Amino acid sequence: MTETAIAQRTVLVAGATGASGLAATRALVGAGARVVAVGRDERRLTPLASLGARTEVCDLASEEGVTALRDRLHDNGVRVDGLLHLVGGWRGGGGIPGQSDEDYRFLEQSFTALRHVTRTFWQDLATAPVGRTAIVSSTAVARPLAGGANYASVKAASEAWVHAVARGFATAARDAGRPLTAAAVIYRVRSLADREDDLARAYTSVWDRPAEAVNGSVMELDEA
Repeated sequence: MTETAIAQRTVLVAGATGASGLAATRALVGAGARVVAVGRDERRLTPLASLGARTEVCDLASEEGVTALRDRLHDNGVRVDGLLHLVGGWRGGGGIPGQSDEDYRFLEQSFTALRHVTRTFWQDLATAPVGRTAIVSSTAVARPLAGGANYASVKAASEAWVHAVARGFATAARDAGRPLTAAAVIYRVRSLADREDDLARAYTSVWDRPAEAVNGSVMELDEA
């Protein structure tokens, strides 16, 4: 079997305890990657450990928690080459008047976690010999409905952040006079239900594409 670019790379799967995290971990480990599976519930991380992942309990919406996570990994000689951000959830309905602050604050946690992880692990991600950062977004960003305005707004903010990360990767490489090796991508999907394996395959395979070709790209899984 030909070794792929992801082999022996360390990928942090953020929000790993759902079905998509399980599928991604299985695919990544199968491709030869080292996986750090992160979630808030130690019990729900057990199946990921059984697949061969290193598991870490962390509230990624806590800046202090993410800093402590980075320090633990670094103290153990672990540097992160890639990030698959799966922190998310859905709340909606009720049209525009029904877009409550409570629901917005719940949804906003995924964006907050994304900001914390990419900022805290920036040096690892930007200088990885081969690295890929990815989020799962929604087709609602391009076609928002009134009942999902909070959700679409948070996803749009997350996409803007990832585009900025992509520009940051390019700038860091240019300023250091080295080739671009890190890339940030966005996967859009209408619903992840029954598409978890598609996401896992897409993220695993993007490591074999040149960073310049995928950095800052938006890929619709529904069209894959």
